[in-house]
Amino acid sequence: MISPLLSPLLIPFIVALFLAINMGGSGTGPSFSVAYGCNLIKHKYIPGLFGLMVFAGAIIAGRETANTVGNELIDPSYMTLVLTTIILISVALALLVANLAGIPQSTSQATIFAVAAPSLCYGSLNTHKLFVEIVPTWLVLPVISLLLSYLAGRFIYMPLRRRGYTISKKFNSNPVVLSLIVLMSLYVAFSIGANNVANAAGPIASMTANELGVTGDDGMLLIVIISVLVVAPGFGIGSSLFGHKVVRNTGKEIVLFGRIEAVIIAFISATLLLLASVIRGIPSSLVQLNVAAILGIGVAKLGFRNIFRKTEVNRFFAMWIISPLIAFVLALALTLIALRTGLV
Repeated sequence: MISPLLSPLLIPFIVALFLAINMGGSGTGPSFSVAYGCNLIKHKYIPGLFGLMVFAGAIIAGRETANTVGNELIDPSYMTLVLTTIILISVALALLVANLAGIPQSTSQATIFAVAAPSLCYGSLNTHKLFVEIVPTWLVLPVISLLLSYLAGRFIYMPLRRRGYTISKKFNSNPVVLSLIVLMSLYVAFSIGANNVANAAGPIASMTANELGVTGDDGMLLIVIISVLVVAPGFGIGSSLFGHKVVRNTGKEIVLFGRIEAVIIAFISATLLLLASVIRGIPSSLVQLNVAAILGIGVAKLGFRNIFRKTEVNRFFAMWIISPLIAFVLALALTLIALRTGLV
């Protein structure tokens, strides 16, 4: 039988797993869209590879971001069973809307908005962390991703294209080139683990520490690891359920990828996300970094006006605004209901 002390924790953990499933669906696109767009990896192999690398990234490099989500935006003492469940289910439902629409969404932005809502209700929102560190990072990193990708496209890809390398069958079928593309996809999945697993693991780790009365770095580290062990497998499940539609949208319908573009896109977006994770512990959007890199390559190849005529790009921008707002409104409404009914 489950201990009476642990049984109440099941509900938020189950909700966290549900959120992880949705994150897995959303994160599959930016992780494997480049390899899938180049027809290097069959869809049936993607969920397993994705889940494995997400888990590795979360264990090795995900602690700082988990601490930001679970402890630095809101006073950790407020992370009760009810409030944690409200935050997680708000994010999960917002991402579910995006997944059903086949649009890769920013898990981090939806999570931050969901945490901000109850923080405002309690008057404990860390405005410095949110507005001085997190929001500027959200604004700057995609711009950097687009510019770096554009420069790489203009000064690396286009010269190679003019010399005929990009259409050379021998070059494009070179095992080193193909292996590098697959490695870049795994690298992106690793970066997702380092950053995005925290969106579910951070809140439940803080909640568990509160409920069990755990203090100290060693005890908290163990709880974070356990939280990751619960959350990470959900990414693979979500990839199986939702990944194909998301990968198809990002990999096939934005721009036709070549081998060299695939490496540029994956390397730039994953590196920026990993740096945000390990240097500052900032929850960031790999989805937006990835699409920005895609657009940068697209502008270098097709021109600014042509790439922004793509209908999928317009849909992405709209959903990126709608989904975090859904998470915020849901979390705010549910928190107010919980306060009025005495649940928190």
